[in-house]
Amino acid sequence: MKIAIDVMGGDNAPDAVVEGCAMALSKLGQDASLVLFGEERALQSLTARFGLASDRVELVAAGQRIGCDESPTQAIRQKKDSSLVRALNSVAAGEADCIVSAGNTGALLTGATLIIKRIDGVKRPALAPVLPTKTGGHVLLLDSGANTDCKPQYLQQFALMGAAYMEKVVGVKNPRIGLLNNGAEAEKGNELTKAVYPLLKNTPVNFAGNCEARETLSGDFDVVVADGFDGNVLLKSIEGTASVMMSLLKDALFSSVRTKIGAALAKPAFRALKRSLDYTEAGGAPLLGVRGGVIKAHGSSNVKAFCHAILQAERLIRGNVAQIIADSVAALPEED
Repeated sequence: MKIAIDVMGGDNAPDAVVEGCAMALSKLGQDASLVLFGEERALQSLTARFGLASDRVELVAAGQRIGCDESPTQAIRQKKDSSLVRALNSVAAGEADCIVSAGNTGALLTGATLIIKRIDGVKRPALAPVLPTKTGGHVLLLDSGANTDCKPQYLQQFALMGAAYMEKVVGVKNPRIGLLNNGAEAEKGNELTKAVYPLLKNTPVNFAGNCEARETLSGDFDVVVADGFDGNVLLKSIEGTASVMMSLLKDALFSSVRTKIGAALAKPAFRALKRSLDYTEAGGAPLLGVRGGVIKAHGSSNVKAFCHAILQAERLIRGNVAQIIADSVAALPEED
């Protein structure tokens, strides 16, 4: 098993990426190895600094770097020697099983579709972040931005892909699938969700009905499917709300001597809350529906976050998720 690493992608690259690789290497199975793609001087100096001299680590020099503000399609086509494109090509050629990158999201999604390519029968790949729930579990949200406009069959396939990921990577048996909607009743929604509802009822997944936005993190669903526009709005709303609430809570706790004393007494509880909301524990968001593994790590990933993204890639590979998705999609009835 080989995992390709885009060393030059992300706000904290390349240092945090290489250190994250060093942290992950000791946690990976002995049959797993890393292929690091990046600028030659950076690779040599950082692997030496973080003790990555190992027969399980391969270094591949790449002379270019794709920035976060570059046009995705243009960057993929013009920067053939970039760390991202070379890592993508290694997965497409079967030389690596999965790519992990914290770099330009649009470039990664475009490159994965153009270079690695979609699984036969998959209409659209979907970006699927893993979010914490109030019950201590996780929920997979897809699509969260790869496909702004969707057809009903896309969401049907998202449900199959999400179910395969949650079962094989997260270990959830018979995951409950929810359809993001503006009401719980079957007749609620717009034209898209009204068309998707009966499709999901007749799809071989554990369809649990409509999921209102406020229920996403309730723990009542393991997978929530949506078109990329609504999914992205929901994701950003959750992130923004969490940030504001933590800020307001901090201000309130330090507003007086009494609240400061209370904050000190409740410190263990606040630490537990912070851990449950910590994105570094989840790793990254898989791009489901392409022929090889793709993990999009958070752009601001630190060492711990990138390490977990690599471990997530290992679970994705071992779960044989791409093949399960291919089999599930192939088994769907043909469209009329």
